Amino acid sequence: MISETNKILVIRGGAIGDFILTLPVLSALRAHFPTSRLAVLGYPRIASMAQAGGLADEIRSIEERPLAQFFARNGSLDPGFSTWFQGFAIVISYLYDPDELFSTNVRRSLRGQFIAGPHRPPTGLTRHMSDVLLEPLQRLAVFDPDPIPRLVLPSGCLCPEQMDLLDWVRRTQPLAVHPGSGSDEKNWPELRWCKFLKRWERSEDSPLLLIGGEAEAERLSRLMGQLSPTRHRLARNLPLPFLGQLLGRCRAFVGHDSGITHLAASVGVPVTALWGRTSAETWRPRHPQTRLIECGSKLAELEVAIVMEKVRAMLSHF
Repeated sequence: MISETNKILVIRGGAIGDFILTLPVLSALRAHFPTSRLAVLGYPRIASMAQAGGLADEIRSIEERPLAQFFARNGSLDPGFSTWFQGFAIVISYLYDPDELFSTNVRRSLRGQFIAGPHRPPTGLTRHMSDVLLEPLQRLAVFDPDPIPRLVLPSGCLCPEQMDLLDWVRRTQPLAVHPGSGSDEKNWPELRWCKFLKRWERSEDSPLLLIGGEAEAERLSRLMGQLSPTRHRLARNLPLPFLGQLLGRCRAFVGHDSGITHLAASVGVPVTALWGRTSAETWRPRHPQTRLIECGSKLAELEVAIVMEKVRAMLSHF
């Protein structure tokens, strides 16, 4: 058992959804070692969610150039990173490391324990990925932790534009929608999104908060062009902790199999997810206020009326 005064490092790459499914690991470590300092080596834009939510005390970028030496065989290791690794009693790595080059090099510097975790689910997995990510904690005598990702994001220091948007969300409690994802095959067709949004505007009092990143700029622009300018706002390219704050104050959320859908679920907003081929058993958001419309290979055929019905049913339930 490690001393609660020691530092623990969690190394996690991957996309937004991958990181959010790792939040139960950080939550369990925080709960079992409340006085330990927790650090995350990952992508700061994504890992900042954990720090904002009080699940990490320190964030360091996995893209720092000196770290590349730790992925080389028999290389000279950066002294700065070597010293940094020496400060941890436990390092838990979820990096893809098939030749164990990274783990071998970290162990050259590490005085404490190195635990290698899975970066992806094993072939044929029939369990949820968050359960798989939690398994390595059994080596620290951490058993039966909460497997549901949960984020509590307090309001931080916001610029005037962010404050204005946050105030609007608080006042109006919009329906948040994210009509994109990391893959076109996971997306409901744009035309059906357009019909859904226009039908929502005609029949519901809640306005719309449209969410997206740079890759979805053109799609968002086209959709907004079909909507009443007084009935929607845009949340594009926002810092993830701030986006999480907004989502937590929305009436509900509708999206695809995406990291933003996992973020919405983690802050506790009622979620309707339009789900395609991805294994829901392994990858679905696990929050109890999440509902999936599972379509398999027929996501493009999902009718607007069905989505409207499911969203209304969700709102009446929660």
